[in-house]
Amino acid sequence: MAIALTLHILAAVIWVGGMFFAWMILRPVAVELLEPPQRLTLWYRLFQRFFPWVWATIIVLLGSGLWMLFAVYGGMGGAGWHIHLMLLTGIAMIAIFLHLWFAPYPRLGRAIAGQDWPAGGKQLGQIRRMIGINLILGLITVAIASGGRFIS
Repeated sequence: MAIALTLHILAAVIWVGGMFFAWMILRPVAVELLEPPQRLTLWYRLFQRFFPWVWATIIVLLGSGLWMLFAVYGGMGGAGWHIHLMLLTGIAMIAIFLHLWFAPYPRLGRAIAGQDWPAGGKQLGQIRRMIGINLILGLITVAIASGGRFIS
């Protein structure tokens, strides 16, 4: 179980930490310093590097989470409310990421390739909102994971 828990925590830190950095640190600096063509290109390149890590974290989180769910709790019936809620928020985060991956992210790439900066800005705005929602869900999930078992 130590391996599963360690992998689970590391995957969550990578995904949520990456979103926190992007939203709270990089975004305000990019808006302040870069014009739309450079800013949109920066974000697209950043996503090209970060999103494969998100895919890896999803696989690790699902695999390690289900491993622990069945090995420790014997399935959903033996798990506490915090495990159910953590799974729910995790599934919501995955669904949001899947939408982001298959819809606005490719459209952002096409807009940049065509130098359609207004369309790219619209797609980046959608991505930003989805990452913001996922960041909030991720922070809630971390709070549930770390303190949920202590609340009856």
